[in-house]
Amino acid sequence: MRLALAQINPLVGDLQGNAERILVAASEAQRDGADVLLTPELSLWGYPPRDLLLQPDRIAAQAELLQGMSQHLDSDLIVLVGVALPTDDDRAPGLTNSIALVDRRGWRAVAHKQLLPSYDVFDERRYFRPGTGPNLLQLPNGQRLGLTICEDLWVDDNLQRERLAGPDPIEQLIPEQPDVVINLAASPFDADKPLLRQKLAATAARRLNCPVVYLNQVGGNDELVFDGGSFVMSASGDPLLELPCCCDQVSLWDSEAEPANRDHSPDDPLDRLFRALVLGVQDYACKCGFQKALLGLSGGIDSGLVAVIATAALGADHVSTLLMPSPWSSAGSIDDAVALAKRLGLKTTTLPIRPLMDGFDTTLNPALGADPSGVTAENLQSRIRGTLLMAVANQEGQLLLTTGNKSELAVGYCTLYGDMNGGLAVIGDLYKTSVFALCDWLDSPASRHCRGDYHLPEHGELVGDAIRRKPPSAELRPDQKDSDSLPDYSALDALLKDLIQERRHGEDLIAAGHNPELVSRVEQLLKRAEFKRRQAAPLLKVSPQAFGSGWRLPIACG
Repeated sequence: MRLALAQINPLVGDLQGNAERILVAASEAQRDGADVLLTPELSLWGYPPRDLLLQPDRIAAQAELLQGMSQHLDSDLIVLVGVALPTDDDRAPGLTNSIALVDRRGWRAVAHKQLLPSYDVFDERRYFRPGTGPNLLQLPNGQRLGLTICEDLWVDDNLQRERLAGPDPIEQLIPEQPDVVINLAASPFDADKPLLRQKLAATAARRLNCPVVYLNQVGGNDELVFDGGSFVMSASGDPLLELPCCCDQVSLWDSEAEPANRDHSPDDPLDRLFRALVLGVQDYACKCGFQKALLGLSGGIDSGLVAVIATAALGADHVSTLLMPSPWSSAGSIDDAVALAKRLGLKTTTLPIRPLMDGFDTTLNPALGADPSGVTAENLQSRIRGTLLMAVANQEGQLLLTTGNKSELAVGYCTLYGDMNGGLAVIGDLYKTSVFALCDWLDSPASRHCRGDYHLPEHGELVGDAIRRKPPSAELRPDQKDSDSLPDYSALDALLKDLIQERRHGEDLIAAGHNPELVSRVEQLLKRAEFKRRQAAPLLKVSPQAFGSGWRLPIACG
């Protein structure tokens, strides 16, 4: 059996374009003599299509496109396509998350997803009803394929934290004795997932005593980044083939051939994290029609990291920066920002904001009875900078990238309509400690191989030692440090991970030995900042629990 794995990057809702992408992969598979071409979950739609699935015209267009695809196949190649099929009654939800078989004779449904995730960013029960199994496809040569879709593989209580209630599609296949089991997936990135996916597939392969082929979508779709990393696992649970991380590729697996050299994904979690962030920025810009990006460069570590990611994603010629010093900006920060831009080859423009600050003081004095002061004055500086950034981005047709991190967003250490302005929050799912760790890795020899895959200098520092060793500061008042307002980031981030990702209660954290006053303070900050997060730019999800569509807390609550 010769299976072609098409790890493709679809555009959500672009059924015609996605069909063409699949046909390009089919041409390559036909040249290589493949029997079957595999494409990811909902490959004709791109994942997740969300409420596009509720548009009847798209559902109607799908059938025509599948028929048209069959007419472009001029061999005995079978193509498995991820589709959303209407049910045969008028009850809601009225669709199934399915696999269609397309060949030169036409198309037909061959499998329906049984376990429908409705947690975190997933909301499949809004659109789909579960199918039943087992799903088995017998090929013309007599070989039997067991078919599963994404969550249908996630049925091992010993490996995953929570298994969905419902059937075990792997157990259903055991009596059927398939020759190979296929899992077509759209599984978003987080740094620990690649190993977990392989463990789940290895367990399934040993249960079924046959190879398991795992095919994942690749690419950024809004907040989600899909890292690919598809693979074939032997019946004994050993990898036979691995596709690369964060890039599209069509690879052939011949069940009769000796295993070839594996083009596996990087083992370093920071390497995978950087590649996922670059892909997220690259696809968000491209799929939203932007060719250029803009960010404010302060000389701090957050904007420095965003500058590196943007340069890797778009190229230095397509990234511009603004330096907007105030009377409180240190000479060192300005010099550090200029030096970083020079290392990356970025264009910089300096716009001092003191005249604008003076103008606001003069204008607001009659209403306030004095010049703005305290937090009001600090927020005005941030909003002046945010306005300048938005003005330049509007005028130049640029995507404005915000540079705030997850720690700040969690506790509200950010300004609405100021530093939160922008179209994409690149590192909004990275805690401050993770920002430091990623920047340390970027400036280490370990990143050299990764740099060569992008538009980055292959030698020397990227972020720079001066920026990485500088105490964090917003520089909105004389000698200001983040530590004036926030706990030490190592302590803060540890608490935030427990509160956000683990959903632990403050009382549990206190019982575990955390400082009661600190726990209470951080809990209150997290709750009070919800209204800011509701108005924040979309962020790239790279952790098991990000702020965004998978975080659904009320603003007003007891």
